[in-house]
Amino acid sequence: MSRDGDARDLAAEAAAAAEAARELREAAAALVASRAAEEDALRRRATALDADLRRLQGSLSAVDPAALDKVEEDLERARVTITDSDVASFLPSKRNGKFLRKFIGPVNVRVARKEDRLKVKDEYNNYRDRTAYLFLLFPSILLLLRWWMWDGCLPALAVQLYQAWLLFLYTSLALRENVLIVNGSEIRPWWIYHHYLAMIMALVSLTWEIKGQPDCSSKQKGVQLFLRWAIMQGIAMHLQNRYQRQRLRTRIALGKAKRMDVVAGETAGVEGQLLLLYPVLFILQGFEAYVGVLLLQTALHGLASEWQVVVCGILLVVMAVGNFVNTVETLILKLRFKAKMKRAKNRQERPHQN
Repeated sequence: MSRDGDARDLAAEAAAAAEAARELREAAAALVASRAAEEDALRRRATALDADLRRLQGSLSAVDPAALDKVEEDLERARVTITDSDVASFLPSKRNGKFLRKFIGPVNVRVARKEDRLKVKDEYNNYRDRTAYLFLLFPSILLLLRWWMWDGCLPALAVQLYQAWLLFLYTSLALRENVLIVNGSEIRPWWIYHHYLAMIMALVSLTWEIKGQPDCSSKQKGVQLFLRWAIMQGIAMHLQNRYQRQRLRTRIALGKAKRMDVVAGETAGVEGQLLLLYPVLFILQGFEAYVGVLLLQTALHGLASEWQVVVCGILLVVMAVGNFVNTVETLILKLRFKAKMKRAKNRQERPHQN
């Protein structure tokens, strides 16, 4: 008798659980439908506002020059407001670039919540800080051990491990930057192209035979110069990570940049630090071009006949020229921005003087 009662109770509980599951499913479906309708309405509003901002931006030529700076400032502030908030998740998302699709396919890497997008950006900045230390430490150790333990001759395995690390570094940076672009970060195209070229150079250099004795010093001159350039690059990366981060915080506070924006990479300086950072960058770019030309000369004079020497030399020269052009463009933009801010300050002071 008790078994029959237990069975009836169990059947009743199972039926009640099935009914509760059905009601929960219907409630969830109603909530999702309601939320989808609200999201569609917000998406239409966000898309319309984004189109209005683009239209107004394209009509600036018709604005009175006296009011142009104020109109540009208002449009930029509106742009930052919608792209640096949860509204950004309702704007049309950018498609994964070809580089990203080659590695992960058509997977959507867009992050919906603003806090999670900022975590992606913060992790990228932390990764750059960590790799800047390794970028300075790795070649320094190789050159030190060459003088202290290896009798002036770098072993092939040590150099190839360093080149493999460079390939991993630039690939991971390019992947992270492509993910940031999909999530609304503004990154200069040349910066990413620079990383693509550096990836190719690291891959090519892995197949480059590192020759030893006899006459190791002259055979490895290009490698030694490249390691010294890498040390200078590490120093420049430290300076930029420090100064550019401070400048970016100031621009975000003024509404001139988005919280998802990142610092400008290996090619740009920071206002207020021109006397320190820009000379370092120009010397670095000149030394990079010098190493590239030296590799090409060794190939032309028959001292090194490997095709890798020619390819690495060309890539170094191309990257040096591209970095120099981008640095000059950044400097010009900063000077224009400084002049614009000075004009705005003068306009604000004029009513007080009258």
